[in-house]
Amino acid sequence: MLDTVACGAAFGAALAVAAVHQPQVIVSQLSLTNFHMLESFLAAAASSALFTAVVQATGYATFPPRSFSSTGLLGTSLDGNLLGGLLQGAGMALSGACAGTVFAQNGSGIRSSFHALGGAMVGGIVWTGFLRPALQRRRKPQNTTTQKLTVDRRLGLGRTTTLLLLETVFVAAIGVAASSSSSTMMSRTQGPVHPVTGGLLIGLAQLFSILLRKTMLGTSTAFEEFGDSFWWLAGGARTTRPSHKNMLFAASLALGSYLVSLRFPTLITNGGMDSESSPARVALGGALLAIGSRMAGGCTSGHGISGISLMSVSSFVTVAAMFAGGIGVTSALG
Repeated sequence: MLDTVACGAAFGAALAVAAVHQPQVIVSQLSLTNFHMLESFLAAAASSALFTAVVQATGYATFPPRSFSSTGLLGTSLDGNLLGGLLQGAGMALSGACAGTVFAQNGSGIRSSFHALGGAMVGGIVWTGFLRPALQRRRKPQNTTTQKLTVDRRLGLGRTTTLLLLETVFVAAIGVAASSSSSTMMSRTQGPVHPVTGGLLIGLAQLFSILLRKTMLGTSTAFEEFGDSFWWLAGGARTTRPSHKNMLFAASLALGSYLVSLRFPTLITNGGMDSESSPARVALGGALLAIGSRMAGGCTSGHGISGISLMSVSSFVTVAAMFAGGIGVTSALG
């Protein structure tokens, strides 16, 4: 239990120091007016991928790639990743949060995050009580032995070669994002450290979790656990008590963000979505975050950091869909 608390707090602290949890950082990324979030995200993914590869090479821990998520709605093995990613992107645009950063926002006292979390809790209840059973009935059995789950297998390259290629792409993309004048201005004003430094701290939080728990970062399962707990308490079909481990991790994430906010009071803000969006809109966004993340089998941390570190094809598809959905909804909202 203490290892879960420690790892959750470290992750929350890293998100807060990087300032990627702030609603205006997320929304400005989706409106393509600022690339603070992208810089941190790429730095986190690049460092996490390197740390994960080294740990696996030593044999200390081994992690399977993220499997494909299928809903049976579009007839493809990745339709859950695509649809779930799009829903998460829409939720990010409406709420100014991600499935993981909403807890860091809670810890920093961002008022809109409590509406987003309330919506996400409802989304978890809807997912476990209705959507998950319905999709399980539609889903067709997959022949997982023939699926090429990782990028290196898809490309037909060695794992080390593919890792070096991805690291090169990430570093180049960080350079392009950092060259934006608006990104540079945001980097100096939104957090106590540069966004790339913040991303490296998130990567170190990943390493800390791997070394201490032999488990990679991920938060959205907490919403599913909450939904399962709700239906168990309501006398549903479950006969065993659901796990609460991921909810504990999420709560600890908020604790880490809170502790950082005590050191850097400027991170405690009531701006962003509070002044621009109604609570109903933010709550709807939170519900979409929960449903989309569970449909895709992961969120911005589970797929975006951990899954990409493992070079999982499903994670690249999910993350691409997230940004596409978020950018599209942000553009539509004007």
